[in-house]
Amino acid sequence: MAAVWQQVLAVDARYNAYRTPTFPQFRTQYIRRRSQLLRENAKCGFEPGLRRQYLRLRSQLLALRYGPLSEQSSFRASSVRSSRTTLDRMEDFEEDPRAQGARGHRRSVSRGSYQLQAQMNRAVYDERPPGSLVPTSVAEASRAMAGDTTLSENYAFAGMHHIFDQHVDSAVPRIQFANDDKHLLACCSLDGTLSIMTLSPPPASVKVTLKGHGGPVTDFAWSLSNDIIVSTSLDGTLRIWNTEDGRCIREVRDPESSELLCCTFQPMNNNLTVVGNSKHHLQVVNISTGKKVKGGSSKLTGRVLSLSFDAPGRILWAGDDRGSIFSFLFDMATGKLTKAKRLVVSEGSSICSISARSWISREARDPSLLVNACVNKLLLYRVVDNEGMLQLKRSFPIQHGSQLVHSIFCPLMSFRQGACVVTGSEDGCVYFFDVERNTKAIVNKLQGHGGPVLDVSFNCDESLLASADSTGMVIIWRREQK
Repeated sequence: MAAVWQQVLAVDARYNAYRTPTFPQFRTQYIRRRSQLLRENAKCGFEPGLRRQYLRLRSQLLALRYGPLSEQSSFRASSVRSSRTTLDRMEDFEEDPRAQGARGHRRSVSRGSYQLQAQMNRAVYDERPPGSLVPTSVAEASRAMAGDTTLSENYAFAGMHHIFDQHVDSAVPRIQFANDDKHLLACCSLDGTLSIMTLSPPPASVKVTLKGHGGPVTDFAWSLSNDIIVSTSLDGTLRIWNTEDGRCIREVRDPESSELLCCTFQPMNNNLTVVGNSKHHLQVVNISTGKKVKGGSSKLTGRVLSLSFDAPGRILWAGDDRGSIFSFLFDMATGKLTKAKRLVVSEGSSICSISARSWISREARDPSLLVNACVNKLLLYRVVDNEGMLQLKRSFPIQHGSQLVHSIFCPLMSFRQGACVVTGSEDGCVYFFDVERNTKAIVNKLQGHGGPVLDVSFNCDESLLASADSTGMVIIWRREQK
């Protein structure tokens, strides 16, 4: 769908709440049909000038009919998913065959090796121009494997594959595809439920609805095998769900009866989950027993809104609503947390999203952190040591001042030219940024949501992108076929 038609759809979506307000189902059907007609018209090849003229007239007519748009209300519930992508499963292993054990199994790099790698990266980084990346020896091979295509070609997402509306009129703060899966995804809603959806075989449908929380659901996470989902809620409970039948396996109540705001699995031990609450506490929970892990708790300066592990599971970052990011060392044997570093990003600004990645691209093995912090910028940090200390590398302008917006690293394009990150925004758009470009970093911009886009998620091969907004709409975007 051409860019102007996306803008037309975005205008319609923004006014969609005013259409038959007592029939939300009709509003979603309208947007679906509108998207289909605009795609068909885009193929006819009308003159760009006519498209822009139509967009202006459409905007004027809607403004005359419904009046000026009102601001979307904000909500306070969030966290960060610790995304384990294809490259993240690789980065903790040596490329050298000597890193394999006697039986040929790869063994993990020690903490000392991790620190040495960070020091080497830092030394090379300091000799390069600001904003440039640290190459690895396999960069050229990766580019050849991907055909050396441009980032704009790689991220030519445009058409809508499907729109889900089961949570309409209640914000969807989190959405996530299942691990290593193309067609299975889940989302949580402030209406107190979660949905597991499937896109194949067509038509796309809601596979199962997870019901049981007594309050808005703020966050969830898939287990590595996708057979379990954990979720947190403002009702003060952590719930463990069976993803096949939607059955609640266990309910764990917060001892302080506080609102639970975020959760994430320990990547190397899915029996352990880290939970953050509204009383500034961080806690490691054994989901098999439902009990807290001794020594696995700590306190932040504010409400814990976001969590992310590095891929090896040795460092945990946590963000709060006072503008601070804390790093913790995680003891793999005992589950104990040890506070290491603190960075104040912006005093009083909520750290609503953190994503950790050891590879930005195959050309850049620098451990990095992607952060949304309500400062109208998307922030990219470099991890400079084995205690999680951060140094700002890049920032990208987005509209983000109050909503709990999230962002992600792209999982597969690290094998291609360039490196890309994707974020939601309060202006109702989805932005793709190339972290290597010093100017004109926006690679793509998707328009079609009627409210602030709160979360985004790729499937495993990046053929589909899911985005969710504050009005409850979930859009599945598909890659443009060349």
